[in-house]
Amino acid sequence: MGLSFTGEALPDIRTSWQWTWDELSSWQLQTLNQLLATILPGNRLYRQKLGTETLQLRHLDQLADLPLTTKSELVTSAAEDSQGISGHHTFPADAYSRVHRTSGTTGNPLMVLDTADDWRRWSWIWQHVLEAAEISPRDRVFLAFSFGPFIGFWSAHQACVDRGAAVIPGGGLSSLARLEFMRQSRANVVCCTPSYALYLAHVAEQEGFPLRQLGIERLVVAGESGGSIPSVRARIEQAWQASVVDHSGATEIGPWGFGWPEQPGLHVIEAAFIAELLPVETVSNQPQESDEDLRELVLTSLLRSGAPVLRYRTGDVVRSTRPDTGPCRFLWLPDGVVGRADSMVTIRGVNMFPSSIDALVREMDSIDEYRVVISHQDDLDQLRVDIEAPDVETPAEARAELEKRFNTRLGLRIPVHLVEPGSLPRSEGKSRRWQDERRR
Repeated sequence: MGLSFTGEALPDIRTSWQWTWDELSSWQLQTLNQLLATILPGNRLYRQKLGTETLQLRHLDQLADLPLTTKSELVTSAAEDSQGISGHHTFPADAYSRVHRTSGTTGNPLMVLDTADDWRRWSWIWQHVLEAAEISPRDRVFLAFSFGPFIGFWSAHQACVDRGAAVIPGGGLSSLARLEFMRQSRANVVCCTPSYALYLAHVAEQEGFPLRQLGIERLVVAGESGGSIPSVRARIEQAWQASVVDHSGATEIGPWGFGWPEQPGLHVIEAAFIAELLPVETVSNQPQESDEDLRELVLTSLLRSGAPVLRYRTGDVVRSTRPDTGPCRFLWLPDGVVGRADSMVTIRGVNMFPSSIDALVREMDSIDEYRVVISHQDDLDQLRVDIEAPDVETPAEARAELEKRFNTRLGLRIPVHLVEPGSLPRSEGKSRRWQDERRR
């Protein structure tokens, strides 16, 4: 991909996928030092955190000596600024051409600004996702998003335009109208969240819409962990008769991960991010009793000088391996994002993430939608799962079967309650199926 920035060509995507560790670490160190030289003179937050304007690293191991960055720091910094702009922004406000905002699912929404150069780099990083998804100028990509202030919709649009694909925005339409627009526009690729892909399939079934006749070949999904949960992937692929490619990113970090049509999992795009893996208990003070392989992903953005993040705690909990062969040698997360450190709950000694529940629920076609309610009773955290099962003659059997699967597969007795069809919320964005009542 021939995109360039500040007069320099970025590396060829497929070439970077095959870099040796020495080649990768050399690129990362060089690019990190260039970033530090650019940002420290004007970046209020990092100049204060690092205590210098002239830091240069001799080797990557020194990165671990720098302080971690948290989202709460950025939110606090923005709240203290008269313009609401966090101190991790490097340049004066008039140097930026893009303004976006985080979704607010884990706290107060954070405004993040990008320069024109950084926006071109966003597009180049996205090309890793599109390359793995085998999207080319012949494709017609439907973006099933509302196009609000969240950056993922806009960056996907830009990347697909730069790739030469036909881009079809689906904002401002009902779900049925989006399906009709897919048919009218002859789209063959859809970008959306995993849960919205399932919801569109449900709408198609309810309305008698011939979903499988659309000719959709691939779905690029993001925003939730479902793209790397085998049962969720299988359900989406069966409903659409199309392959699923997972992707992960965040407004304050960038589009950091991509998967493959053939298998679940995510690569960290290490040509643009330095990844660190810290023990969950080290960074979140939560017990680590059941799986010592779990780590929290910490990322440093290398190609975003206008709003950089150094050693940023993503809150994403992952397992990882380093491939020696294959189409890409970047760090591999075989389960994608297992969950978030702040959403992990310990139920009778078992660490639970939303993905654990989602994987079992999505195995059952009889369940339309669900919600997990967390409460605190008798000095213990408790879970309850509410489900809609409107399309079966005996919903009670679906409830009993799910309780059985929780017991046999997770080793936990989790009560399942039936609720009225249509009573649980649906969303085209990040779903909020975990309702935490412990703080009430």
